[in-house]
Amino acid sequence: MNHDKLITNIGQLILPTRSSQALKGEAMKNLTVKEDAAIAIFDGKVSWIGTSQEAQQIQAEDTIDARGRLVSPGLVDPHTHLVHGGSREKEMALKQQGVPYLDILKQGGGILSTVEATRQASEDELYQKASFHVERMISHGTTTIEAKSGYGLDTDTELKQLRVTQLLKETYPINLVSTFLGPHAVPQSFKGNEDAFLDSMTLLLDTIKEQELAEYTDIFCETGVFTIEQSRRFMEASLEKGFGVKIHADEIDSLGGTELAAELEAASADHLVAASDDGIKQLSESNTVAVLLPGTTFYLGKETYARARELIDSGSSVALATDFNPGSCVTENLQLIMSFAALKLKMTPEEIWNAVTVNAAHSIGKGDIAGSLEIGDQADIVVWEAPNYHYIPYHYGVNHTRIVMKSGQILWERKEGNALHLSQSN
Repeated sequence: MNHDKLITNIGQLILPTRSSQALKGEAMKNLTVKEDAAIAIFDGKVSWIGTSQEAQQIQAEDTIDARGRLVSPGLVDPHTHLVHGGSREKEMALKQQGVPYLDILKQGGGILSTVEATRQASEDELYQKASFHVERMISHGTTTIEAKSGYGLDTDTELKQLRVTQLLKETYPINLVSTFLGPHAVPQSFKGNEDAFLDSMTLLLDTIKEQELAEYTDIFCETGVFTIEQSRRFMEASLEKGFGVKIHADEIDSLGGTELAAELEAASADHLVAASDDGIKQLSESNTVAVLLPGTTFYLGKETYARARELIDSGSSVALATDFNPGSCVTENLQLIMSFAALKLKMTPEEIWNAVTVNAAHSIGKGDIAGSLEIGDQADIVVWEAPNYHYIPYHYGVNHTRIVMKSGQILWERKEGNALHLSQSN
């Protein structure tokens, strides 16, 4: 067989276990790593895996010498707020001065400023801005992305965000999953009448389904936003319409969002910083994936992080995501989140890699095509400027990618001649 591409002289090849569901508990500690490996690609899929010595017998149109570098599946980011207008850098100084968030809201800042900027932006403006962020994510090794709406809080803008996501899906050769997060906050015009706003978002489900604008729905279940009862109503309506469901759960207060996610077998329960002991237990008995967002806790300057160790040790499935958004986690770099997971969530390197590959893929319904590198899988591959899989979470805050491939095609590559040359002076 003549293969399209062959990557050889791989120092370590990460091969997460592909399964019918996300890895749970002890299984997250298992990570197959093949030393001195090689991998071949044909027609966009993995066609052969072996050693570098065996690779000498493999015929390929193009050969890439990894030179002892680490190679892994493309990363999967299962929680982003990709499409939005504006930015909120001016709020950082206010936060540093101790200005309360509610006061920032009164000054026209906070999420409401992003809502206004998103409403005012044209679809093309939103597309151009989101494209910039998508390309930065790709450059950091991410080849599968979930994108939420939620900065419209009205019918027209929510649909506009979802249409932009669809255009991105058509433009970029990556896996892009769309989630409708209409109930992300309560607009000022509906304060005191939250049920009516939730009803208006629920009425959008038929249109979104008919136009195939989203695969999942999401809701922010939190004090001052939506209650458990309201969240249940929206999630059940979404399930009836054929959507998968997700929930922003127990980020600040322990309201029972984790328990609700487990009860309804949601695809994921996200944040979980304040998840209760009982919620963690119920989650471990379900197939719902806990998507943890340590970058958000870090950016907000908080000390209490989601209890990843208890979640994993109790038998839950854990994934990691950036939560990329303009207000509480302004990074497209999933590698940085891997470092936070090691430093703040006390996750092992093996658990971290499973959390950004196979488990993240399952949390957005892509476990059959993303997050693993078995023969027949999509050839979503990253060659890293790193000697081993421990190195990426260890060396934080920089971009370690060398080559990023989607379905065997190179999307991003660091060229040999990109070194910085400094002049010498006496």
